[in-house]
Amino acid sequence: MTELRIPTAAGVFDAVTAGPSEGRPVLLLHGFPQTSLAWHRQIAALAAHGCRVVAPDQRGYSPGVRPERPEDYRMSVLVDDVVAITEELGWARFDLVGHDWGGAVAWWTADAHPGRVRTLTVVSTPHPRALSGALRADEDQRARSHYMRDWLETPTTEDRMLADDAALLRALYAGKVPQSSVDAYLRHLSRPGALTAALNWYRSGRPERAIGVIDVPTLYVWSTQDAAFGPAAAQETRNWVDGPYRFETLPGVSHWIPEEAPEALNRLLLDHLHTYDEPGTAPDTRSAGPGSDEKQLSN
Repeated sequence: MTELRIPTAAGVFDAVTAGPSEGRPVLLLHGFPQTSLAWHRQIAALAAHGCRVVAPDQRGYSPGVRPERPEDYRMSVLVDDVVAITEELGWARFDLVGHDWGGAVAWWTADAHPGRVRTLTVVSTPHPRALSGALRADEDQRARSHYMRDWLETPTTEDRMLADDAALLRALYAGKVPQSSVDAYLRHLSRPGALTAALNWYRSGRPERAIGVIDVPTLYVWSTQDAAFGPAAAQETRNWVDGPYRFETLPGVSHWIPEEAPEALNRLLLDHLHTYDEPGTAPDTRSAGPGSDEKQLSN
């Protein structure tokens, strides 16, 4: 894996990349409170099977793209970032993968630019219309999402999250994320302005338009112990995808799927990409299996 700086009109995004330059392009979008490091195991697995993988630190997480106003983190702007990044990379079409907030951006990008997204994989985050429906009708989902209201106050929220050696932030990972990664995330978010920028995703207001039904081939991966997203929205998501759709549930796994269950996610992701091969873009998934990504990481 190598570090990459991606210049755009909005600023310079920091990113991590791996895999052959001519490989099938795959973009990975992280969520809160993480960085591109969350995809370490997926980057290794995808690159080992011939993909060209790029995982950016998204708006606010990259110091070179860290505006101060909450409105600069509106969904339309976040989608524009995806377009700008992929255009700078020279990718006319690409496979898109997102987790948590990155999953939300992935849904909206597939809706706005279906011709550019070859396949969509969303981890944890239900389709936005499925989630909004659950928030109206499902008491369980309303309780799970209550934290979003608590995080609107600034700088009160930042102060609470960083107090006592960031005890509140550490608790969010629920012991499911490797300690080395937690430490790296907290170092990153403790820098001046970084946590406020990350929380501005929650403070930016409602999207400017309604999202529609997704037409691109979609894999949605949800886990039964996800504290943020309950079964109502997860099950309802199928009604918001018209294209080929695959829903996979990981029993006993928390919200932090890419780091807690990397082998399971990698197998699903590689299989999804292989199902929608195009000439000159196919990853070789024949050797994919339990532990295949671990071997690559040891090299």
